[in-house]
Amino acid sequence: MQELLRTNDVVRLEYVRAVLGEEGIETFVFDGHMSITEGSIGILPRRLMVTDDDADRARRILREAGEELAPDDQASW
Repeated sequence: MQELLRTNDVVRLEYVRAVLGEEGIETFVFDGHMSITEGSIGILPRRLMVTDDDADRARRILREAGEELAPDDQASW
């Protein structure tokens, strides 16, 4: 598994998931339930993960879709 995105922005996370899903890439959200432990205030970022086999293709698709990730959002770009 490789991390593509780490963010507190749920809308952005779902947008990226939709873009990748349309291309047949399955995504996994890690830390999505951590809001329960933090009191649902959204301070802990969620991580968007894909399989190692899909990682390079997913990155290419996101670049083509104009999704620019800040350096902290990237795992290994």
